[in-house]
Amino acid sequence: MRALASDTAAALQAPLDSLGIPWTVETRTSDTSSAVRSRQRDRLPTALITTPESLSLLLARDNAPDLFRDLRLVVVDEWHELLSTKRGVQTELALARLRNWRPDLRTWGLSATVGNLDAALRTLIGTIDVHTGEIPDGRLIQGDLSKQIIIQSILPLQVERFPWAGHLGMSLLPQVVDIIETNRTTLVFTNTRNQTERWYQELLDARPEWAGDIALHHSSLDADTREWVENGLKAGRLKCVVCTSSLDLGVDFPAVDAAIQIGSPKGTARLIQRAGRTGHRPGLPSVITCAPTHLLELMEVSAVRDAAARGQMEDRPPLHKPLDVLVQHLVTVGLGGGFTSEDLYREVRTTTAYQQLTADEWAWAIDFLTGGGAARRSYPEYHRLQEQDGRYEVADKQVAQLHRMSIGTILGDAQLQVQYLRGAKIGSIEESFVTRLKPGDRFTWPVRCWSSCVFRR
Repeated sequence: MRALASDTAAALQAPLDSLGIPWTVETRTSDTSSAVRSRQRDRLPTALITTPESLSLLLARDNAPDLFRDLRLVVVDEWHELLSTKRGVQTELALARLRNWRPDLRTWGLSATVGNLDAALRTLIGTIDVHTGEIPDGRLIQGDLSKQIIIQSILPLQVERFPWAGHLGMSLLPQVVDIIETNRTTLVFTNTRNQTERWYQELLDARPEWAGDIALHHSSLDADTREWVENGLKAGRLKCVVCTSSLDLGVDFPAVDAAIQIGSPKGTARLIQRAGRTGHRPGLPSVITCAPTHLLELMEVSAVRDAAARGQMEDRPPLHKPLDVLVQHLVTVGLGGGFTSEDLYREVRTTTAYQQLTADEWAWAIDFLTGGGAARRSYPEYHRLQEQDGRYEVADKQVAQLHRMSIGTILGDAQLQVQYLRGAKIGSIEESFVTRLKPGDRFTWPVRCWSSCVFRR
């Protein structure tokens, strides 16, 4: 998402500069500087590229209605990536809030790889207009220009000696090196950061002369490092980048002419999405080569190729009534000026996720936030919402601060910032991993100019 936001901002700014249009374009993600965030507290730019979490943070401001008073259009890019996830539900609730403030708000969704298009459209635009009670009239627009997708696979030299499971695919390293050598710029996709680090090191060991011409990219790297890699891809300076899903989405890298999927493609839609990073110009086919790590994945690649040839794509069924996301949203709205129970209940039920939300479930959510539930009613820190004259607001500053720090639905281990003693940042790493290290242990992370680091307490 962060790479896509940065690329979208650059793509918008280029024609504005050429045409002399005085629009302001900014991003709002975890990479955004504190100076830019401070400026956005009082006034948003003409075009803001953001994420569901950062949008919720803006909705949690007490001046949120004024902040969005000039909002005209919301474009949800890569909608398939959010649909069927709690991040998608968080987006639905945010859109319902914005439509309540701006009844004339237009909503556009962009997606290339989703099977249930009608459900995706209905989830995006909402089930009912909160002001008129009418069902929104959505429209599905599809391009008639077919994109040729070519899915290839590397076969092991001796199939009978190919492992059944539990390998990283290093037996196919020579063939992967050959593909990289015959192309200008190649993206090598892996499914885990550990696999990314390993494949980067193995490629560098196989071709030491590639040092400086290949790089790795994943979400744990420092923002400056990720930006350097992305700029190198756009300029065609890098011969190969080993990456995870951090470069899955619709980032435009015209120089990329080959993509390799290491291991399981994890589905037709995901593989086609990664194939789309190549041939990113009109008329060119998108080609991806799969490198299965064992026999079962070789069979999976064959099944995915057949499904893609028939135009079959996985459905992304919308989620229904995740109450944890609802509870979080209620606190967000309580911070953003407060709400009355009846009005917000009606607003929330305009979303697909909570269309069938019952009055008892709504009452439970309110009770959970005002009293912490029956087991925690005596603990004041669980009284997140305070009611006064029928209006619910967040009055406790500590509750407000903790909520802003934890907004979102992405689950993961706590991250620790890693930097040199002199201050330069390297990236972030899971706290659970660090706690397992002993003094003197060596680990590879991230591979840039060294093969290992030494951890000392």
